[in-house]
Amino acid sequence: MDSAAVSFRPQRARKVAIVAAVAVVVVFTAVSFGLTGSTGEGKAVFQRGDQTAMIGLGIAFAAGILLFLRPRVDADANGIRIRNVIGSYDLPWEVVRAIRFDGGVSFAGAELHDDELITIVALQFVDKEYALTGVRSLRELLAAHQAAAAAPAEPA
Repeated sequence: MDSAAVSFRPQRARKVAIVAAVAVVVVFTAVSFGLTGSTGEGKAVFQRGDQTAMIGLGIAFAAGILLFLRPRVDADANGIRIRNVIGSYDLPWEVVRAIRFDGGVSFAGAELHDDELITIVALQFVDKEYALTGVRSLRELLAAHQAAAAAPAEPA
């Protein structure tokens, strides 16, 4: 059985998330420096705390965007570990029926024997050849496990 471990992370989404997070912090920081003087018709005035809060909001939103760096899939002869934006799964190959990447879907998926489909966000359609390589690698590991499980046990 092939004991090689594979690991995949989304490529394009990672770049977009990093650029977007930096842009959000820059925009919120720039807006915070524009918060000076009166708030409008009332007597309220923007204070240093308002500026700090805007920068803090920018950092908080950027941290939320950076959650999109989290997706990853790792697999070896024992099973598959899927980490999505929210949630993780550690599955032995025995519970996996197939690795799917059907047309018209954005992400690959692990189809389980109980008819559940777990999305693999790390393998995205927009990554094209990289995603296909990932799906093929996972399918090879699954096929190797299924072949080993179907082989008759040798007598002792």
